[in-house]
Amino acid sequence: MLLTVKDLNVHYGVIHAIKDINLEVEEGQIVALIGANGAGKTSTLHAISSLLTSKTGEIVFDGQDISKMPAHKIVATHLVQVPEGRRIFAQLSVEDNLEMGAFLRNDNKIEEDMQHVYELFPRLSERRKQLAGTLSGGEQQMLAMARALMNKPKLLLLDEPSMGLSPILVNEIFDIIKTINKEEGVTVLLVEQNATKALSIADKAYVLETGKITVSGNAKEVANNPRVKEAYLG
Repeated sequence: MLLTVKDLNVHYGVIHAIKDINLEVEEGQIVALIGANGAGKTSTLHAISSLLTSKTGEIVFDGQDISKMPAHKIVATHLVQVPEGRRIFAQLSVEDNLEMGAFLRNDNKIEEDMQHVYELFPRLSERRKQLAGTLSGGEQQMLAMARALMNKPKLLLLDEPSMGLSPILVNEIFDIIKTINKEEGVTVLLVEQNATKALSIADKAYVLETGKITVSGNAKEVANNPRVKEAYLG
């Protein structure tokens, strides 16, 4: 198992945001985490990548317990998060953003990998010298994902990649997620408000409601669950 989360609890002061969550991500899978706003999806990702420290439970990634590991060391294990809202470096060029993604690498394949990323994201190649802050929302999302790929991730945590994008761009972003998974061999844990799209590409899914997992299993079975259909698939 590439990622195992056991009995995860997260508190914000007196608020118990995440309650005894257990989830597993197998190598090669796309796993979707869906739920309403405020259900705790982002908190779960932040706890896994140690952006939140007020947590208890066990998080094992690639055979290593990372529960107490600081965020900057977790990135070095090749577990990489693409945050909600992209968080690109707006004042840097597209190319500089990609180089920042490779910051922890000291091998000689960075240039080669950058060319490969440009092949995956041709629009970024056309804009490589452009300031990242001047890109469209969809292009910024592509840049955030491309920057993460420069770290050579084993597991990519994607937080709301389709947020604020037009339907055409949403389709494009989901096609890219499938390509990253199937052709690049990157395992994906996907938090997504668009439950229909998330379940359509996922192997496995978890439904989070007020900090608890209420439904889990094969993504197709979850999509056919009457309760999930009614609440999220409208």
